[in-house]
Amino acid sequence: MATIIREITPLTQGDCFTYFSRVKSEFNFPLHTHEEFEINFIMNAKNAKRIVGDHSDLINELELVLVGSNLPHAWFSHQCQSEKITEVTIQFHRDLFDDKFLRRNQLNFIKTLLERSAKGILFSFETATALKPRFLNLHQKSGFDSVLELMSILHDLSISRNMRTLSNITFSGDALSYNSRRLEKAFEYMRANFDKNISLEEIAKLVDMAEVSFSRFIKKRTGKTFIDSLNQIRIGHASRLLIDTTHTIAEISFQTGFNNLSYFNRIFKARNNCTPKEFRENFSGTRTFV
Repeated sequence: MATIIREITPLTQGDCFTYFSRVKSEFNFPLHTHEEFEINFIMNAKNAKRIVGDHSDLINELELVLVGSNLPHAWFSHQCQSEKITEVTIQFHRDLFDDKFLRRNQLNFIKTLLERSAKGILFSFETATALKPRFLNLHQKSGFDSVLELMSILHDLSISRNMRTLSNITFSGDALSYNSRRLEKAFEYMRANFDKNISLEEIAKLVDMAEVSFSRFIKKRTGKTFIDSLNQIRIGHASRLLIDTTHTIAEISFQTGFNNLSYFNRIFKARNNCTPKEFRENFSGTRTFV
């Protein structure tokens, strides 16, 4: 069975969504999951292989797929002969649209679309063709206008015809909230101070727990240790800097709280299955954070 890596995307808590557009000669990112929803619009990649959940298939010249939260997915070159694959990727937080907001009558179709995306959705060639200019030009909008355009695109996708569910099973996992004020306080502090030296003792004291108790508590609630949780936040910010700046990898390592470059490289590769340098190269092209 193929290894499924957990991608830590460069989307930060302050962003609504990210937009990536690049032209490349191959697909080289492994099978992976992440919490964020993802829209992939792909051109000129006929006979590449798509894997979404437990479903796999060869794709056509035009590909438009919505992948839900925590759903394993990847595209592989396979039999594709194209040297100019165009790929547009949009990632947005799974809580970008609050559940109460989506329950409004006018947004019911988007709510249903996002729920259905837990198994992955392939849109028709006609839908992909109609929305092609909007995907290719979304980066030209900014701020509030770009958020409105994303919502408009989601609405048009939600009412489109002949969409197809891909996976037979869902892979959705953890809840949006850990239902713990102590954990929320701890994560809020780690997100605000990720670039500083944060100790288990410091966090435990912040939430008024003994170190051993908090260590067990965070592991039980999240499935990750304290240091794993902190490193995940740091890697997310490092990914953002790798894409959005020209800072050296060493500079980014220290700016995100990793005080040892070799440790940063090792943790980054373990989390993303590629080195920071390879990650930066993979995301070369047009990118926008909104």
